[in-house]
Formats: sequence, C-alpha cells, structure tokens
Amino acid sequence: MDLIDTQLSAWFAEFWTSKLALFLAGALVAVIAVRVLQGLASRSIRDTASRYRVRKFIGFVGYLLVALILLSSLSERIGQFSVVFGVAGAGIAFSLQEVIASIAGWIAIQFGGFYRPGDRVQLGGIKGDVIDIGMLRTTLMEIGDWISGDIYNGRVVRVANSFVFKEPVYNYSGEFAFLWDEFTLPVRFGSDWRLASKLIVEAVEAEVGEYTEGARRNWAVMVNRFLIEDAAVEPRVTVMITDNWIAFTARYVVDYRVRRKVKSAIMERLLIAFEEHKDQVRFASTTVELVAAPPLRFGDSYDPIAAKRDYRP
Repeated sequence: MDLIDTQLSAWFAEFWTSKLALFLAGALVAVIAVRVLQGLASRSIRDTASRYRVRKFIGFVGYLLVALILLSSLSERIGQFSVVFGVAGAGIAFSLQEVIASIAGWIAIQFGGFYRPGDRVQLGGIKGDVIDIGMLRTTLMEIGDWISGDIYNGRVVRVANSFVFKEPVYNYSGEFAFLWDEFTLPVRFGSDWRLASKLIVEAVEAEVGEYTEGARRNWAVMVNRFLIEDAAVEPRVTVMITDNWIAFTARYVVDYRVRRKVKSAIMERLLIAFEEHKDQVRFASTTVELVAAPPLRFGDSYDPIAAKRDYRP
C-alpha cells in the first residue's frame, strides 16, 4: 500500500510539474497576444461598431487557444483522469449551475438572435442599450427608472445571461427597428374639429415623415418572415367625444432612439399651430361648473340646521 501511494505521488508530481508549466506558459503567450492584438485594433479601427466586434472576436479566439492548450497538455493522461473528471464534473455542475446557465445563455444569445450590441432591450426587469455581451453577463447602459423618458440615467448594469431562459426578452430594435407611439390631445367643444384634426395630422407628418418609408420597408420584411398582419405604418388620427372635450388620438411610427424627442417636437408644432388659430380651435381642460349653492348667512344668528332646511338646489 505504501508503495502504491509513493508511485501515485511521484506520478502526480511529474505530471503536474511538466504539464502545468506547459499550460501556464502557453496560456501566458496567448493572453499577451490577445492584449497586443486588441490594442492594435483599438488604435487602427475608427468605426466604433467594427472596433467592438474585432476586439470581441480576438478575445474569443484567445479563450479558444487557452482551452486547446489545456486539452493538449492533458491529452496523454486524459484517459487516466476520466473517472476523476466525471466525479469532479458532477460536483462542479451542481455548485456552478448558475454559471453554466449563463454560459448556455451566452451561446443562445450568439446563435439565437435574442439581441446584439447596440440593441435596446428590457432584460431581467432592466431597460437599456446593450453595450457588451460577455460570456457570463450582458452589460446595459440603463435608461429610465428615476429619469422619465427613454434617456440614459448614467448607471451601467450587468445582467446574467441566464435571464434569457427565465424571463421575456423585450427587444426595441431587433427585427423591427421602430416603435408605435401615440398621444391624446383634448380640444374644447365649439372648436373647429376638422381644422384641429388637420393641424394634428400636419404636425405629426412633419416630424415622422422621414421614418414612415423606412418603417414600411422594414415591416414588409417582417411580414415575409413571420406570421403577422400587414399593419399600417402611416400616421393616423382618430376622434372620440367625451363628457368634457373632443379627444384626438394620434398614432405614428418613430425610430426607437428618438421617441421622446419627436413627441416633444410635435407638441411644439401644435402649440404654435393652435396659437395661430386660437379663434377657431382651443385646447380643453377640466372645467367644474357650480349649478347651485346653499344660502350664506353671517353673524351670530346663523343657524346651520335652519340653513340646511331652507336650502333648495
């Protein structure tokens, strides 16, 4: 028994001193080469998107080289380690199941088309622009939260890739890079409602006309690819009569990156247009009309019970 222990110890010492040294040397060379190539890419490539993709590709090749070096260093003895690897692998898989799920999520993201760098998504309850996709986590530049509207709030959020299997992934810029947006505008009764509708249509078309044709072509691709109806992307205005005013609802397609900016520009145009036609159209607001009031009495002789009795609406 002592002889076997001695032989095993000697075998392990020989194996690890030679193979581990080989692996570390090869991995060090691979890491240095990756860093040098990424630095060259950063300095020589001007386009941000191309520079990002080249750096990520170089990093992926570096990971692959390190894995190949590890396999080649263990190739001679890998059969002798099969049982040990099997037991250790089961324990590692159980303890690192979230890590494994994130790696599986990374593979799904790369080949499943969930999203790409530059897309605007909502992932794990966080909404933002994808600025990096790592093997374990996706990095988002967050938008919204305490900031109203679709603008950055300054926080960088890292979300585990495993969320693509756990929660819905909302992509604002995937196959269809536009969004439908709308607003409701109240107009006072007695206004020229035809003129009001015309002014709203003109204001909307002036701001979103440049997006309509692109949205139409993009939607045609969607119709050919998916089982989906051929929806209208042109601006539309509908009218609804309420108890207090005439409600005009404008619906239009806009680029997801400028949704708030375009809505603000439309509102500015409408303010100017309604001001120019203030004798014909006016914005509405909530109005409270007092139909009747109880009699008011002042002085020491005021009797609230009698006032309530004498009150006639």
